[in-house]
Amino acid sequence: MSGQAELVQELKSLRKGRGLLGNVEDRVGPVLRSACAVSEEDGMVAVRRKVASRLTELAGQLPEDLRVVVLAAFAIGAEARQPLYQDRVKWAAEKLDRDPRTVRRRADQAIDLLAELATGTTALHQHPGGRWHTASLAVALVLDQPRPTVLEQRRIVADGDDLRSVDLAVSLPSGRSDLTVTVLYGGDLVDRGMEASDRWGYGLELRRPLSTGESCELAVLFQLPSAAALRPHMASVPRQPCDEFDLRIRFGEERPSEVCVLDGAFQRDVADPGYRGRLVPVEPAGEVHRRFSHLTPGMAYGMRWERP
Repeated sequence: MSGQAELVQELKSLRKGRGLLGNVEDRVGPVLRSACAVSEEDGMVAVRRKVASRLTELAGQLPEDLRVVVLAAFAIGAEARQPLYQDRVKWAAEKLDRDPRTVRRRADQAIDLLAELATGTTALHQHPGGRWHTASLAVALVLDQPRPTVLEQRRIVADGDDLRSVDLAVSLPSGRSDLTVTVLYGGDLVDRGMEASDRWGYGLELRRPLSTGESCELAVLFQLPSAAALRPHMASVPRQPCDEFDLRIRFGEERPSEVCVLDGAFQRDVADPGYRGRLVPVEPAGEVHRRFSHLTPGMAYGMRWERP
């Protein structure tokens, strides 16, 4: 087992029961001790202080919701000092306005990220090459037209010099064949081919190279042959960090009464009928609107619904 995997197991063990309020001398494993600079001479007070300090420092590099979950999981801070893990989960759920099941999933996600950060295997909010990230993404899905339409507008920021193109992808059950794609502004479309049986990769060649810190706005219009060509969900799973995601859906005459919000869900949860996210009603006009902030790469954000 790798050091990162061992640290994940040690952190999951530590969060049980009273967390850092318990007998930490016997519950802080060797990998966590090393990550927190705990020595053999340190007593319980010193161990608790060092571990709490290090976990707080690492949590500060996570999105706000995951930071809150970390404080709750390990009983760090006055508000989170509840005697039982389930009580701390409830506290975090109320603070974040999330379902307790969502908080438990977030806790697992946060622990994985803490282990990566502590062992130096990742740099949060970066991606290989550190070339660019999304400052804002706005998606509108319109389902009350003969051909379902998706308008995607994004502002990207270069994290390195001489950025000439960005690579993106879209997933559809029917693949690329029946999808009409139009670049409205910002770049030229490049077909990257099928990355998987239901995922098409594409690139956008920018109008001019961007230097570090420069931004560019892009807009792409997608049209599908029919509603059957679209799965009953709309979600973004960013490959690069994304600061803001604004999603609007306009349903047709056959509309659900409510949608399930996907807020940092695992990709497999998007289509899992057992997943229970927060439910929000569809407005009388058939529209629903949600905003997401500080998206974690690899996690899913959006909405899903049941077909009428």
